[in-house]
Order: sequence, then C-alpha cells, then structure tokens
Amino acid sequence: MPKLSVQLPSSGSHVSQVAVAAKNGMSVIESNGHSNGHSQSQSAKVPYNLVHTLPGRVRLRVPRLRRDADYAQRLQVLLEADALVTSVRIKRAAASLTVTYKSSKVSETKIRLHLGYLIQAASDVIVLKPPKPQPASNAEEKSWPGMQFSVLATALAVLGGPFGLSIPPIMVAGSIALATLPVVKRAWEGIWDERKLNIDFLDFMAIAITTVQGQFLTPALMLSLIEIGENIRDRTARSSAQQTLDLLSSLGQFVWVERDGEKVEIPIQDVQPGDTVIVYPGEQVPVDGTIVRGQALLDEQKLTGESMPVLKKKGQTVYASTLMREGRIYISAERVGNDTCAGQSIRLMQEAPVHDTRLENHALKMAQKAVVPTLLLGGAVFAVTRNPARAASVLTLDFATGIRVSVPTTVLAALTYAARRGVLIRSGRALEKLAEVDTIVFDKTGTLTKGEVAVVGVASLNEATSITRVLELAAAAEQRLTHPVAEAIVRYAQEQGVEAPSRSKWDYQLGLGVRAEIDGETVYVGSERYLRQEGVEMNLNGYQKQATSAIYVASNGQLQGIIEYSDIPRPESQEVITALLTVEGVEVHMLTGDNKRTASAVAAQLGIPPSNTHAEAFPEQKATVVRQLHEQGKTVAFVGDGINDSPALAYADVSVSFANGSDIARETADVVLMQNDLHGLLEALEIARNARQLIHQNTGLIAVPNIAALVTAVLFGLNPLAATMVNNGSTVVAGVNGLRPMFKSRKQKTLPSAR
Repeated sequence: MPKLSVQLPSSGSHVSQVAVAAKNGMSVIESNGHSNGHSQSQSAKVPYNLVHTLPGRVRLRVPRLRRDADYAQRLQVLLEADALVTSVRIKRAAASLTVTYKSSKVSETKIRLHLGYLIQAASDVIVLKPPKPQPASNAEEKSWPGMQFSVLATALAVLGGPFGLSIPPIMVAGSIALATLPVVKRAWEGIWDERKLNIDFLDFMAIAITTVQGQFLTPALMLSLIEIGENIRDRTARSSAQQTLDLLSSLGQFVWVERDGEKVEIPIQDVQPGDTVIVYPGEQVPVDGTIVRGQALLDEQKLTGESMPVLKKKGQTVYASTLMREGRIYISAERVGNDTCAGQSIRLMQEAPVHDTRLENHALKMAQKAVVPTLLLGGAVFAVTRNPARAASVLTLDFATGIRVSVPTTVLAALTYAARRGVLIRSGRALEKLAEVDTIVFDKTGTLTKGEVAVVGVASLNEATSITRVLELAAAAEQRLTHPVAEAIVRYAQEQGVEAPSRSKWDYQLGLGVRAEIDGETVYVGSERYLRQEGVEMNLNGYQKQATSAIYVASNGQLQGIIEYSDIPRPESQEVITALLTVEGVEVHMLTGDNKRTASAVAAQLGIPPSNTHAEAFPEQKATVVRQLHEQGKTVAFVGDGINDSPALAYADVSVSFANGSDIARETADVVLMQNDLHGLLEALEIARNARQLIHQNTGLIAVPNIAALVTAVLFGLNPLAATMVNNGSTVVAGVNGLRPMFKSRKQKTLPSAR
C-alpha cells in the first residue's frame, strides 16, 4: 500500500498507536499538542456519545463530523490504519461513526476507550497520502501504436531525404505502411459499416499514391498530423460506455435483519422481500418497505428533494437511500436492490439515450461531404494530365486533416481553461451542446437553495419578553440535539452572539419538540401541535408569518415567541438567474420534489415565472419534463445534485452537477462545478460559446488557403509536398489559434454573450 505520513498528538498511550501505524505502512511523527481523554468529559476537545453497541460493532455520534470534512477524513485514515479495526463507515450528514472490530482480540470496554482516543487524536493528526497511480485502461493497453510508427516513418523520411542518409527505401515504406494501418481500418469501417467513403479513405489514397512514387516525406508528415489529431480528439471525448452504478454499494455492504426473534447482520444482497430490516441512526435505509415498529426522522432530500427531514411512524412507507437522522425503525421489506425507488431512478438513467461521444461538429461534417467531390476532382485531374502527383496534391488538400487537428485542439484548450476556472467539462460534445443551450432547468433543493435549514427570523409574541430572550430559551432547549432545525437555532444564536443558559432536565419527543428546565422555567420549543398538546394557548396577536415553516417558544404555559426557518437560496442564485434571463433565448425552469407552496415562494424570490415552476416532481416526472422540453426543439441543460436528479440529468442535452453532489449525479453529469458555486455555470456557457466562435474562425483559416491551393493544383499543378505544406501550415495556424483559451487571464470574468 502507498506510504502514509501521519502526525499524532502526544498522549500517554501513544506508543501503541505508533506501533499500529508503523504496522500499516505509515510514517508517524508526534506533534506538540496534547490530548487527555477517552471519555465524554467536559474537557474533551471532541465531544461524542455512544449510540449503540453490539459484539464486534460500535456506533458513535460525533457532531464534529457533520461540519468538518477534513476532520472526518483524518479520523477515517486513523481508524482504517488501526490493527483492531476491521471496517469503518462515516455518515457525515448524521454525524455517525460505525466501527466493526476484532472482538476476539479486544473487549467492548477497551475498544470504546481506544476509539475515544482516536476521536481526540484526529483533531491534531496530519495525514499526507500520495494519490494512487491510475492504471492504464484496457483500450490504451490494446491500442495500435500508430503514433509511434508515424513518428518513426517521419524520422526515417527526413533522414533519408533532406539529410541524405542511405536509409533503405523498403524500411521507410514499411514504417509508413505500419503507420497507415489505423487509417486503413477507419476507411474500411466507413465503407463496410456506414456504406460511404470517408475522409480516412481520402487520406489513404493520398498516402498510397505518394508512397508508391517514392515521396516518403509527404505521407510520413500526413500520418503524423493525422495521429496527433486522432489522439487529441480521443482525449477530449468522453467514453461511450457509462460506468455501471451499483445501488447496493452506495448503501453499505451489510444490514441488520430480525429473523426468528434474533438480530443478525447479513450482506445487503441477501435481503429478501418480507424480511424485517432494522435501521439505526446514521444509516441509510437499504430497502423500500413499511414501518412495522418504531418511528424515525428521515432525511429524504437526495431522493425526493424535500429539504426538511420527515417523521415516519408505524404503517408509513420508507424508501431506500434515505438517511436516518434519529430514532430506530423495523421495516418490512417490500422492494430490494434495483427494484427500489432509488434503483428505478438509476434504471431510468441507464436507459437514457447514449450520445455519440466522438467529436461531431459542423465543420467536420462539411469535410465529410466533400470526400466524393474531392475524389472525383482528383480523378478528373489524373485523367486530363496523366500525372499522379497532381492527383495526389488534390487529394492532399482535403480540408479534413486541418479540421481534425484544429477543432479538437480548440476543444482541449477550452476544457483545460474551464478546469482552471473550477469547471469540469467532460467531453467535446458537452462543450458543443453547452454553446447551443437555450433552456436551463434547475433542481431546487441543494441547487438553487443551500439544501439546509437556516433561521430567517425571530419574533417576540409577548411584550415582557425580548427577542434575545426568545432566542436564548430556544438555543438552550435545543442544544446538543441533532435535528436540523435545532442545529440551525443553536448556530444562529452563536452567530448573533447570544449565550444560551444551562439546561437541566429535558425531554425530546421525536417529530414534535422538546421540553426543558431552564433558569427555573419549564420551556417548550416545538411545533404548534406540540405546544397545544402541552396546554399552551397559541395567540399570535396578529403576527403574520414570513417563512413557510416555524417553531414556537413557550415558558411556564405562555407563548413567548416564534422562530421562522427555511431552506434559503444560495447567495449567488438570484444573480445567476437574472444573468441567464437577460441572455436572449434562454428559458429558466425550476423542478422540485417540494410542495407547491414552497416551490412558488422560492421561484418568486428568484424571478422564475410560475409557468416554469414544476413542484412535487419525483424522478420519473423530472425526466418527463426534460424530455418534453427537448421534444419542443429546445436544447436543454439540467442542473441538479441528488439521486432524484439523475434521470433528468441523463435525458438532458447537457447535464450539470456539483462536486459535492451525490455520486450518481456526478457520474451522470457532463459538467461538474468543482467550486460548488452556480457562477461556474455562467463560466461554462461563456467558455463554450467562445470555443464555438474559435472553431468557426479555424474553419475559415483552413478553408481559404486550401481552396486557393486546390485551384492552383487543378489549373497549374502543385507539388504534393507543397500541397502538404499548405495543408499542414493552415493546420498549424488554426491549431495555435485554437489554443488561445489557455492563455486567457484567470482574473478575467464576464457573463456569457448573447447568442
């Protein structure tokens, strides 16, 4: 395994960790920090608590995991390197850490102390892990070395021509013949599969004629340039074989089921319909089914787009891939594996039309159409002049070589420039389609919005209670709870500089609220239903809510205040939407699994017309909307980040996702915004349109000199080497022009120009 460099904090028991690290191939260096505990004492730097334990398995909740990705990575590395640990699973969204260990070698008490030390040590550890070398693909390993042979042929032709060395002609001709094999293969495929003569056939004819005449330098140079163009084109095209997305692997390898009254852990592929599946906090639901016991707070955002966790109880349906935040449930499995709702989303994506990933542009199609006329013209010249050299000159000036080199070069430069600006565009086809986009469809949750709860307002409903006091009581009651609204209130109080008083007794009721003793008062924080249930009179004194969701604060039986919260838009969303709407011909739509009221409120805030707002849309409905827009003749880009977005992403002309989106969304997307900022979409549009403009320029740079040389070759005659120089010279000029995006200043930032 690759070497790891790990720096651990000093500790009285660090010796065993050094031994473990060394055993696992890591280089360990102590830091000057100190860590002093394995328990949950107040002095511990990283608080955590035990969720549940079973022989060989421990589940802990570590709140820091949710907000600190670097810490989570360091902890993962330490645990995976530990000799006592057999597997590690971290769910950051639920702040959950699950560890399986060798129960035969260590007791439950000792492993808990041991894990406590590692949780603290991960605060100060420094891990340096070199990237794993990427193995060569099968295609690369099996590909014919056309580039090497063409370079060899050119070298031999130069040495035997201008340099005058005595290179046997058979050696030069043999190297040219070997280098020509890929051209012959493509020409034959065009004749046999497509029933037409392609530009590779033209290239083969010109190479054959000049080689037979003994003009080795001309065909050797042609072959080198052709191979350069093919290699660049292949590198800028996305592989047509989509990677298989295995739903089961994304849900974990094992699940707990209840059989014959006992809890057993089995591989996920062994779960059968009718099994009773147990799901604990921090786990993803592995099946579609009905709750037969317990209740839970489930985060369904990645599947349905619903921004708020949903309380599910006995008799209600739950879906695979949703995240358990709180509670524990027993599920009667009804659909498993690829038959689940999430599995059907993946199936829809895989059944989407697979586009040709070879670079197909207007200029290249024009060159293809010119093949037969060029052949006829070359034949006519030979019939009139009986000079094969003049005929070869005509065939050499075929426009194809220059186009096949300059266009991919332009695309590669544009893709490189986009990557430097934080935008990953996967293929030349995606770049071309992006330049043609006239309709952009956004998912709402996590795309136009932050995808997390935030407090948008606090109000007092009692003249004797200040807004600050309302926030103090709420933050004190909600502290250390893992519900998203509770975390949002505590976070907002900290941002406002409000110090929460201490909380003594407290009782949390899942899906309703919390009762706590604070400063001698009995405080209730929760839903309207919860406060009414506790006998609080809900008199709002004419107060009108601004947000769609709110919780209430009461103390000693009286309503004190209200806290409104919402999934707020990203800071850049309105600016980006406004910019897109001002670009001529661009429509903006919004799709969401949220309810109509929430969707309409967000759309109105961002300036999206009601007619272009589609609410309560499940994955198959999202794909349908995209297909309908496509059938109307629109070029559609879809922007989304969840499992529920993958079918729509697959059916769009161009699909856009974020680096922190779901694995499936990232795999499906043509464009990935690496900085997780919608401004990257504007960058991508600008880059694509500029690349299209450069391609048109390069077509002219190639066409003009080649047409002039063609006229000369027909009317007056032109040496094949001179024709090659004209053809190749225009190719070089166009290629250099195509590289312009790579030399743009990184500080330059403009909106996409009107189409």
